[in-house]
Amino acid sequence: MANKKLLIVAHAPSPNTKALFDAVLRGAGNPAIEGVDVTAKNPFETGPQDVQAANAIILGTTENLGYMSGALKDFFDRVYYPCLERTQGLPYVLYIRAGHDGTGTRRGVETIVTGLRWRAVQDPLICRGDYDEKFVAQCEELGMLMAAGLEAGVF
Repeated sequence: MANKKLLIVAHAPSPNTKALFDAVLRGAGNPAIEGVDVTAKNPFETGPQDVQAANAIILGTTENLGYMSGALKDFFDRVYYPCLERTQGLPYVLYIRAGHDGTGTRRGVETIVTGLRWRAVQDPLICRGDYDEKFVAQCEELGMLMAAGLEAGVF
């Protein structure tokens, strides 16, 4: 049986957001999880074919002026119509590095994924306020849970 495919698409423009991205990737690639191939890309490198090949997706973004990063918005602009009919029901999870509350960012992403008819497997992880090292552990757990759930066939 072929391995399932987990796609991570995250904008990580700073050392802190890169640490979160790396943590998600580390969690998803946990050696105890077999049967899941993980691909991690920045939004500008990710195209419709990547999404269409995935069995699940982790989205990561910064909060920029109360909205998602321009990089993640660009990703959605390019993949929306090619994926609209082909990826309905795609399990996804979102993490946000928010200097404020992340509300507008969450709403913006959820509006788009609702249109795509993707399925959230848990509430978004919103890393709010000043940077805290606990965000790294939370992101690693998010990646691990997503990969383990995909491996187990939970979604």
